[in-house]
Amino acid sequence: MARIKRGLMRHKRHKKIIDRASGYWGRKKNVFKRAHEQWMKAGQYAFRDRRAKKRDFRRLWIARITAGCREHGIKYGQFIGALNAQGIQVNRKMLSEMAIHDPAAFKALVVKAQAK
Repeated sequence: MARIKRGLMRHKRHKKIIDRASGYWGRKKNVFKRAHEQWMKAGQYAFRDRRAKKRDFRRLWIARITAGCREHGIKYGQFIGALNAQGIQVNRKMLSEMAIHDPAAFKALVVKAQAK
C-alpha cells in the first residue's frame, strides 16, 4: 500500500490560518505557529468583549441618565426607584436617549416620578 503524504492538507490548513491572521503585527501575520496562537487569542478577546460591551453601554446609559437627573434636582437611584414604584417601565437605553435628545420628555418623566 502506498504511503499517504499529508503536505497538501497541512498547506491548506496553514494557509487558512495565515489568511485569517492577515493584518496582525510582526511575525503574527506570516509564521503559522505565531499566527495560530494570536488567532486563538483574538477569538478569546472577541468572546470576552462581546459581553464586556454590554456592561460598558449600561454604564454609559446610567451616566447619561444621572446627568439628566441632576439637572432636575433628583438623584439617579431615587429616579429609578420612583419609576419602578409608579410602574413605569422604560429601559435605560431609552431613558438616556431621552435625556440627551428630548429633555422635555425626560423632564416630564422626572415630574411624574416625583409625584407620589
